[in-house]
Amino acid sequence: MTLCLLGLMRPAFCRSLVALVPMVRSPQLVVISRVQLLLPNIFHQNMAPPAASCLRFYATKKSKAKAAKGQASKVNINSSLVEDIISLEEVKEDMAAVLTTLRDDFSRNLSIRTSPGALDHIVVSTTDGKFPLNQLGQISMKSPQLIVVNMTSFPEAVAAATRALRESSMKLNPEVDGTIIRVAIPKVTRDHRENLAKLAKQFSNKAKESLRRVRSNAITQVKKAKDTVSEDTIRLVEKQVGQMADSFAADVDKQLTTKTKELLE
Repeated sequence: MTLCLLGLMRPAFCRSLVALVPMVRSPQLVVISRVQLLLPNIFHQNMAPPAASCLRFYATKKSKAKAAKGQASKVNINSSLVEDIISLEEVKEDMAAVLTTLRDDFSRNLSIRTSPGALDHIVVSTTDGKFPLNQLGQISMKSPQLIVVNMTSFPEAVAAATRALRESSMKLNPEVDGTIIRVAIPKVTRDHRENLAKLAKQFSNKAKESLRRVRSNAITQVKKAKDTVSEDTIRLVEKQVGQMADSFAADVDKQLTTKTKELLE
């Protein structure tokens, strides 16, 4: 009788041991196993396999590098604390002057609309020195395609003014009649617009070169103080100067993008 009862209980006992094995390995799997036993149909229809919840995603080297770059802290040094090493305000002014020069070059050389002021920036080299064209002659506009320069006040500078107009970046072909210089303004064509856009790129590259020069000179000056200040201080100042240069370089790119869009539209 007893042996018969044990024989009947053996299958149930084995099933209970199988159910207890997940309990040792993972409590989560035990719960799921019990739910499976109680509600097998609902489990298979509405619940995702437990393995899916255990997936882990690892960041790639590229994503880690981007995160590190974005989290790089910027330096913001108080100018008064390093004035014995370098004047950061003067460095900033020098870089700002580069941007101002770029704007002036754009407005003077890359204007599509014709106006008497379009020739003001042209510098005339004479035996007495270099002078802006508008200081040597009276500039007036006779028509949208014709500008006249009256050189009556300085007739001896007519040849020099004509040469300066011809050699300017505006590709002009002036005609001389006594002390009067007639300047025909080329018609604005698509080719002309594209040439102006290329010229704008040249001006922006020149501005970036000037920024790099200012940055290089500033860093050279900072390194001269290595005997009196710590290496950490020098490194921070160099980083500050680099940030300033990068900021102004970004402004140069913005100016170029705006001007190019204006010229090609």
